[in-house]
Amino acid sequence: MFAFFAACAVLGAALLVVQIALSSFGAHVDVDADHDLAHDVGHGLDLFSARSLVAGIAFFGIAGAAAARAGWRPGLVAFCAVSAALVAMLTVAWIMSRLLRLEEDGAVRVEGAVGAPAIVYLAIPGSRSGAGKVTLTLQGRTVEYEAVTAGDRLPTGAPVIVVDVVSPGTLEVVPSPQAGV
Repeated sequence: MFAFFAACAVLGAALLVVQIALSSFGAHVDVDADHDLAHDVGHGLDLFSARSLVAGIAFFGIAGAAAARAGWRPGLVAFCAVSAALVAMLTVAWIMSRLLRLEEDGAVRVEGAVGAPAIVYLAIPGSRSGAGKVTLTLQGRTVEYEAVTAGDRLPTGAPVIVVDVVSPGTLEVVPSPQAGV
C-alpha cells in the first residue's frame, strides 16, 4: 500500500515540476478534463484543471504514504489520502480563480460615460464649434476627455452630464440640471 501512495506522490511531484518548467518558458499548460467532468464549484473554481489534478495526485500520494507508514488501518489511510487530495484540488482551484481575475482587461470603456456627471476642465465652445475638456469618474478612475456641446458655451468648473460618445476620445455634454438650482 505504501508503494502505491509513494508512486502517486512521485508522479504528482514530477508533473508539478514539468508544469512549473513549462510555465517558466511561457507555455500555457492547463488542459481541462472532459467537459462532462469539468464542473465548476462556486464561482469559477475548476476542480478538474490540470493544475488541480496534479496537486490532488501529489497530495493523495503524500498523505496516503504518510498514513500507511504510520500503520493506520487501510480505510483510514484511504480517507486521509482522498481528503488531502480534495483539499489540495480545492486550494489550487481557488488560488487559480483569484490569479485569473488579475488577467481581466482594465481598459476604460468610454461607452460607460453616457449619463455620467462630469466637470468642465477647459471651457467648451458652444454650438459644437470646438472642443474643450471634461473630467469624470469612469470605472473607478478619474479620466479626462475632450468634449463638445450643441448648446451654449460651458465655462471651466461647470457641472455637466455626458449625453453621447462622439468618438473614442470625445464626449458630448450638456449642462447638469443641478447647475441651475
